[in-house]
Amino acid sequence: MASGGQTDTETQETYVVIGAGHGAGQAAVTLRAKGFQGRIILIGEESYAPYQRPALSKAFLSGDLALERLYFKPPEYYAKNDIDLILDTVVTRLDREKKTIALSDGRVIGYDKALLATGSRVRKIPLPGVDLPGVFYLRTIADVEGIRASCAKGAKIVIVGGGYIGLEVAASTRKLGLDVTVLETESRVMARAVGKPVSDFFEALHAEEGVTIKTGQAVKALEGKSKLERVVCADGSVWQADIAVIGVGIVPNQELAEEAGLPVDNGIVVDAACRTTDPSVFAAGDCTNHPNDIFERRLRLESVHNALEQAKTAAAAMCGIVNDYNQVPWFWSDQYNVKLQIAGLSQGYDQIVLRGDPSQRKFAAFYLKQGMLIAVDAINAVPEYMASRKLIAAHARIAPERLADMSIPMKSMIE
Repeated sequence: MASGGQTDTETQETYVVIGAGHGAGQAAVTLRAKGFQGRIILIGEESYAPYQRPALSKAFLSGDLALERLYFKPPEYYAKNDIDLILDTVVTRLDREKKTIALSDGRVIGYDKALLATGSRVRKIPLPGVDLPGVFYLRTIADVEGIRASCAKGAKIVIVGGGYIGLEVAASTRKLGLDVTVLETESRVMARAVGKPVSDFFEALHAEEGVTIKTGQAVKALEGKSKLERVVCADGSVWQADIAVIGVGIVPNQELAEEAGLPVDNGIVVDAACRTTDPSVFAAGDCTNHPNDIFERRLRLESVHNALEQAKTAAAAMCGIVNDYNQVPWFWSDQYNVKLQIAGLSQGYDQIVLRGDPSQRKFAAFYLKQGMLIAVDAINAVPEYMASRKLIAAHARIAPERLADMSIPMKSMIE
């Protein structure tokens, strides 16, 4: 390993994965599975081996999942498979001409091929008081540990943002016995991801569990003397708070690619095989803008499914095996005893068809566009979710009355 600003000049072929998240871990596994025998280096900014982020706002925050179970692979896996982990380190520059990567500790590492699995980061909001003790964002293990340390039973927590993360944090902290309030700027929760019937269901679900949700609320400031004491909204309402968690979305980590002269457009631009315009540089995961033939447009997706599948595609392409990535996106969210499973992308729908009974906490919302099924939100409805993934991929047109009819099995609609 090079040190002290010297360039690594080893002759062994070297593949460097920039990032150490879910996708990065999968890429390393796939490189070995595809027969790459050279040197693999994973570089991450955190002090942990690749781990699973979805559980952070769910079972890990609520204390139902131990740290060891977060890991994508046991930490010892990497040494056993001759994969070098460089943690607590930032990549400061990608030099495509010299084919080197500069690190924050002064090292410079040469590469034959590089994979940008840089992921995304939380969207910060420039509000007065956002730096007060007791104010958190949630993206890393360290973030969750800080939140949990402040979660005394009965404490008041205000969650800024009613998207997936905000509502999952609400469910997890309510389970811990906190007094929970969610403030959302839109007129309903999860407005950018689901239709009104699904928003209505989750608002009612959280109300039943004792969570206060206020929509149409723009936060103006976070206030307190030595620590957070209250959250102030633009309409003058004030919410007492011991803790605040801000969850207002994420942004792609594309700066490294942009500074290296690679095309970016709401993500690092790649083709269907996760190749950038540089034949030695690939990209995968939240940070990419990639084509999808099913939806006939370019997408940037924030999901574990996308990170894992793109990582497999990119690693294979690095080994000379080109298999285009073209799948129906899917997502999930766990809140209390409810599992929301989403397949497809509902943007642009012109009709929603409900199947099942929301009052029973088991139903599906199908999204149609000009008669074609483009997405489903399945709440504790696995058959509807599984069938819809196939129907969406096939650009299926199912009569709305058939979709709504519970007496017609979902599997029969695939045939």
